Amino acid sequence: MPQIFSPAANTWLKASIVGGALLVSTVIGTILYLGSTSYVTRQHQIRPQPVPFSHRHHVNQLGIDCRYCHTSVEESNFAGMPQTKTCMSCHSQIWTEAPILEPVRQSYATGQSLEWTRVHDLPDYVYFDHSIHIRKGIGCESCHGAVNEMALMWQENSLQMMWCLECHRNPEQNIRDRADVFKFESQPDYTPPSDQLALGTQLVRGYRVNKGQLENCSICHR
Repeated sequence: MPQIFSPAANTWLKASIVGGALLVSTVIGTILYLGSTSYVTRQHQIRPQPVPFSHRHHVNQLGIDCRYCHTSVEESNFAGMPQTKTCMSCHSQIWTEAPILEPVRQSYATGQSLEWTRVHDLPDYVYFDHSIHIRKGIGCESCHGAVNEMALMWQENSLQMMWCLECHRNPEQNIRDRADVFKFESQPDYTPPSDQLALGTQLVRGYRVNKGQLENCSICHR
C-alpha cells in the first residue's frame, strides 16, 4: 500500500495544533484586554450633560456636602439626582441670568425634569445598594474617585466585577470611620489614617462586616 502522508505530515500536524492553540489564546486574550479598556468601561470619559455641572466648584469652593444634592444616598440603593428646585434654591439668587443655566430655569418654569446622563451606570443584572456601603464605612471617594476635583464628572474606576471583588475580598483597604465617608482626601478637614490596614481591620469588626458573605454571588446578582 503506498504511503498516504509525507514524512513532514507529523511536523505539520504538531505545528497546526500549536498554532491553533496560540490563535485561540490570542483571541481570548484580545477579548479580555479590550473588555478592560476605557473603550468598554468608559473610564475617564466625560459624558454630555444638559448643564456642565462642576463638582469641583460646588464641593471644594462652596463646601456643599454630597447629601445636599444626593439626598437618598444614606437610605436607598440609589444616591438620587437633585430636583431642579434644589438647584434653584441657590440659583434663584445668584447667577440668575447666566446663559449656561438657562436649561435649569426652563426646567423649573415648565416642571420638566432635566435629563441628566448617568455616569456610573451599572448593568441591569447588577444590584448595588449605596446605603449599605455608607453604613459599613465605604467613602464616596473609594468608588467615585476625587469627585471634589472634577470640573466635569467622569467615571474614575472600571466598575467591572473584578474591581468590585478586590474591595469585597479586602474591605480593610477602603473602610473609613463613618464620620469621614463624605470627605475627600484632598480636603483640609480630612486626615487620612497613618495605618489604613490597622484602622480597616478594626472597623471591619466594629461595623460587623461579614467578609465570608462578600463573595456570595446573590449579593450583587439577584
